Amino acid sequence: MPSTGLSREEPAARLRRVVIPPDLTVNAAISLLDRAGVGVLLVCDGDGKLLATLTDGDIRRALLRGIQLDTDALSVANQEPIMARLPLTLTQALHWMDHGKKYVVNHLPVVDEQGRPIELLLRSDLMAELPIPLSAVIMAGGFGTRLRPLTENLPKPMLPVGDRPLLELTIEQLRRAGIHNVNITTHYKPEKIIAHFGNGENFGIHITYVTEDRPLGTAGGLRLLENNPEPLLVINGDILTRIDFRAMLDFHRAHHAQLTAAVRQFKVQVPYGIMQVDGPFVRGITEKPLLSFLTNAGIYLLEPQALQLIPNEIRFDMTDLIQRLLEQNKTVVSFPIIEYWLDIGQYADYMRAQEDVKQGVFADSAYTRNTA
Repeated sequence: MPSTGLSREEPAARLRRVVIPPDLTVNAAISLLDRAGVGVLLVCDGDGKLLATLTDGDIRRALLRGIQLDTDALSVANQEPIMARLPLTLTQALHWMDHGKKYVVNHLPVVDEQGRPIELLLRSDLMAELPIPLSAVIMAGGFGTRLRPLTENLPKPMLPVGDRPLLELTIEQLRRAGIHNVNITTHYKPEKIIAHFGNGENFGIHITYVTEDRPLGTAGGLRLLENNPEPLLVINGDILTRIDFRAMLDFHRAHHAQLTAAVRQFKVQVPYGIMQVDGPFVRGITEKPLLSFLTNAGIYLLEPQALQLIPNEIRFDMTDLIQRLLEQNKTVVSFPIIEYWLDIGQYADYMRAQEDVKQGVFADSAYTRNTA
């Protein structure tokens, strides 16, 4: 089967990872999308004909609309995808990605005469990705009291996950995303962090340390940073994730937000029947409902103007900043995480992180995003 010769990967191998049937659930598609590592899935019928493309952006928008995870993937996919036929040059492929829709996309299915995919091209196949215009802050000053005795001699972000400290895994994710200026806020045993990372040169980044004389909360320490005209990515130091930082920045810009907060879907099974009442009168009953919420995931994007709302030298949390922005009618948006994410707050979480790394559930991947 002919190919464009433009892909950096064997076309058949890539297609095996990304082709899905139309009745696959959104929940299953999220897992496949994360493992495929190319930011898009191709929805094909039983004859192999391309019906739609499904990107991480499609799924994030569907989650914000409140769709259920057992919904079929086709219903949230783009059923009018751009596609190309052979012969195809690099210039033509880039033109289709840039102008085939009203928005820019980062993928291009190449199909045969019957509309069956024979290759999937990515923008990263065709051109080098530009550095991401972000600086990052990792909040690493906490005491980690819920993980004692593990944290008696180490700050929580320095606990080993697999064969490396958790903080090193976070820094590697930032570097892979193209972020090279990283600030680390410290308070508890900062010398352990500084001794391991130094100025960051050995890890391919530049590190600046900001030491809090006393705990300033999840946002207070940000006022200690030097002024920067770029948006600021803030991530808690006890999070293990493969979130797509580029997609988050695109989302932040598209909504002209002052602050974007990453969120994670969290479900709670109520063990009792829930009564709907109107005064003394029962109007209905729902037996053991499954409730779904979007919870704070501890990752934020902030515009420089938002940082000016943080007071100096007092404890101030990110939730306080969000509330202050809302009171001033500033735009705050939520960005659903569909990639791997784990908050290592307690011992059971720490053990799960160890197992996930061991089993390859959390694995390094050059995640290519498609936000359109």
